[in-house]
Amino acid sequence: MKTAVQLSDLTKFYGDFKAVNGLDLTVHKGELFGFLGPNGAGKTTTIKMMTGLLEPTSGMVQICGIDLWQQPLRAKAKLAYVPDEPYLFPKLTGWELLRFVASVYRVPSSVFHSRAEELLDLFNLTNRAGELIESYSYGMKKKIALCAALVHKPEVLFLDEPTVGLDPGSARSLKMILRRVCEEGAAVFMSTHILEIAEQMCDRVGIIQEGNLIALGTMDALRSQHQGASLEDIFLQLTGGEEAAKIIASLSEEGNEAK
Repeated sequence: MKTAVQLSDLTKFYGDFKAVNGLDLTVHKGELFGFLGPNGAGKTTTIKMMTGLLEPTSGMVQICGIDLWQQPLRAKAKLAYVPDEPYLFPKLTGWELLRFVASVYRVPSSVFHSRAEELLDLFNLTNRAGELIESYSYGMKKKIALCAALVHKPEVLFLDEPTVGLDPGSARSLKMILRRVCEEGAAVFMSTHILEIAEQMCDRVGIIQEGNLIALGTMDALRSQHQGASLEDIFLQLTGGEEAAKIIASLSEEGNEAK
């Protein structure tokens, strides 16, 4: 399998605080990879280093074999990134945003039109593409950001909490689109806190805790290592959330008994 993303000893300090600790990870082309962890575990910091938005303290990031920090333009031409709160140009229409992004990546006009129309249709935005982005709902803004990320057919797509703010229909469409992206040979690296989505969609998952990668593998492999447990149970066991879950459950039972 060809390598899409390669991390070697990736580390990030904020002062004396080590946010990411010597991360080693390989993601292959055609793979949908889920990146999981509790709040503050280092997910977003890692993604920002992988996309060139944050310089690592040490270590290496390669995108399709290209060192991100030695050849940033070549590497960034291969990727797209949609953060959990995407920044968009509110005074552009949806169509103008897609055209602008396509021009940055030098997508030929004929290719752009067919690609943009396909994406807008997939996300049910065709009838709203001529309206200003500032008039869009949060969910629509998330969808047009996804369209913009996909318009140049990146080889690696990074998504930070992509389903937040999407209605069930759009979330289902997103699942189908991401699977299609992988089938076409690209890699998708997705962080999410919705474990059900990761369990259903991802080829492999990695769990990060306090900047350390504490679990990595396919769902079948992780289940076999944890006596067939669900991803939720595995996640809680590894991140220390199991005890909190038990306390919440016991309090709920006590409340029911009091009634």
